[in-house]
This record gives sequence, structure tokens and C-alpha cells, in this order.
Amino acid sequence: MIEKELKIVFTEYDSEQELGKEEQELLKRAKEASKLAYAPYSNFHVGAALLLENGVIVTGNNQENVAYPSGLCAERVAIYAAGAQYPNVAIKTIAITCNSKVFQVNEPLSPCGACRQAMSEYEMRHKSNIRTILAGETGKILVMNSIADLLPFMFKAEELKKG
Repeated sequence: MIEKELKIVFTEYDSEQELGKEEQELLKRAKEASKLAYAPYSNFHVGAALLLENGVIVTGNNQENVAYPSGLCAERVAIYAAGAQYPNVAIKTIAITCNSKVFQVNEPLSPCGACRQAMSEYEMRHKSNIRTILAGETGKILVMNSIADLLPFMFKAEELKKG
């Protein structure tokens, strides 16, 4: 038996003012997108904004449905929209933020497992790391330079080809 240790790397900022102008704008766009979320059941609004390599910003927000789990998370709404509209353009950065009508979100929340896997697919597809910015309504901001720091044992297509 060999015990191994896995290390992830992320940067913690005290506020969005510590981010660069481009990342501040992306986080602002994610916050705006969260305000347009359709979340009548959870009252939990999530917004995502993607910066593509061509400079285009694509946004998404969570879309709930009374027939749970028929809704979709903000991250996948944005990623799939970018994939449909700009299929050959890599995602450079994604900013994700959330807020609630019931309580204040004072910590950055991480994407669900399905969103992490979808994000990793686009990182592998374009062979380009996706910088990820996570923020709540207030508090610190976390930044990772690759989806691998969110999903270190991601499922990869080449694993399907082993035989």
C-alpha cells in the first residue's frame, strides 16, 4: 500500500478590488446574471460569466423547474451557450457568484459535481486551462487556475478508449 497526498492550489483575495480589471468586470457580469436567475423554489440565485479567448463574455444563471431536477445550473447554462455559439473558442476564465433571498452568502460556493465535470470537458476539449473565480455576496474570493483544482480526479475521454 502506498499513501499519497494530493495538493490543490488556489488564491484567496479579501475583496474583488484585489482582482485585475478584467476579472472584476467578469465578476460584475456574473452578479448581474444572478439577478436574472429563475429560482422561485430555492430563492438561491447563481450567476456565471465566461470570458472566451476571443474577448466575448457569455453569461448564464440557474434555471429551476418544478419537476426537479429538470432545471440547470448557471455554470452549465453559460458553458453550453458558449459551446453552441462559439464551438471552437476556448474559455479563458469563468466567474461564479451567488446570492439568496433568504440569507446572505458570505463565502464563495463551489460548483456542483456535474458542473465541475462539464467545465473539465471544455478545458480538455480546448486543451486550455479555465481560470475560475468564486465569490459570494460578501467576503473572500477564491481563484483557481485550472478546473483540475476543483476536480482533481476528473473523468477523461481517453479513459473510455482503454481496452
